Amino acid sequence: MADDSAVSRSQSESPPQRVERRGVFGRIGRSLLHSREASILIAGILLVVYFQTTAPAFLSQGNVANLAEYAATTAIIAAGEVMVVICGEIDLSVGQVYALVPFVMYYANAAGVPYLVSILLGLLVGALVGFINGVITVVLGIPSFITTLGTLFLINGLTLTISGGFPVAPKVEPIISTLFGGNAISQILWAIGITLAFQFILVKTRWGLHTIATGGNIIGAAEVGIKINRIKIGNFMMCSILGGVAGILDAFRITSIDPLAGGTDIMFMAIASSVIGGTLLTGGSGTIIGAFLGAAVLGILKDGFTLSGVSAYTFDMILGGAILITMLINVRLSRLREAGAGG
Repeated sequence: MADDSAVSRSQSESPPQRVERRGVFGRIGRSLLHSREASILIAGILLVVYFQTTAPAFLSQGNVANLAEYAATTAIIAAGEVMVVICGEIDLSVGQVYALVPFVMYYANAAGVPYLVSILLGLLVGALVGFINGVITVVLGIPSFITTLGTLFLINGLTLTISGGFPVAPKVEPIISTLFGGNAISQILWAIGITLAFQFILVKTRWGLHTIATGGNIIGAAEVGIKINRIKIGNFMMCSILGGVAGILDAFRITSIDPLAGGTDIMFMAIASSVIGGTLLTGGSGTIIGAFLGAAVLGILKDGFTLSGVSAYTFDMILGGAILITMLINVRLSRLREAGAGG
């Protein structure tokens, strides 16, 4: 009876109505095809539903705060990493900048410099690291993988040397701590603000368009007058600055600055967030919002598995598989978009 009813409804529809319905679904499909963020958002929602079902404490206030803090730090670094990757490079040293900048801030303040100025000095050092990475890469022609691998070890050694290998505790006024990531709400607001700002830069400004052009076709970009060296150096500097911002926010939240914090773990999580969120490691294509969602999904997976009692080794296996599958899907979708644009 139900089948007969469905058939009768289908027969009662006029051809224009059926065409309109197919048109609606077609538009939705095309929208999902052209939106890199849609698939990762849907995956995140499904994961939240699953983990809340298997671990009722998942959406508790305390756990959501922990999740927000983890995702915020990763998303901030990922925003800078996306800009570097889109222009055809990669930054492996940003995790060490995350550790170095808070120490610069701390020692400047201990020497009598006001905290706001100390923060700016720390970020200036971060910008200097990015400038060095960029100059070595574009002027000397050293691949960015090698350049930033070298600065990764240099910065790590510098941080351990100036700190003596011991953590320190920053003493700050409550207002400074609250404004600069002293709680989960402050930190996630910083992450959202940075994500939206850099997404705007990427898609609505000349700098962003030149970044995409540089990574997509560096020879063509140079021929039309884009200053590719300046674009690459600038993006390296922004990536390092955001690494420093994330380090400072975590320093105020944790109320401790550890020379062993960050490092390769947080750097690789940022790159993984970028890839899962829709950024191609081959350059020329990416999204800051997607990287934010990628960081959220990684946080959901890690936190959900922890609450469910799943081994950390299993998380690494799933993370590796997710990166490979996501990369394959992104490459395929990119080709479909190009085919659609060409048609």
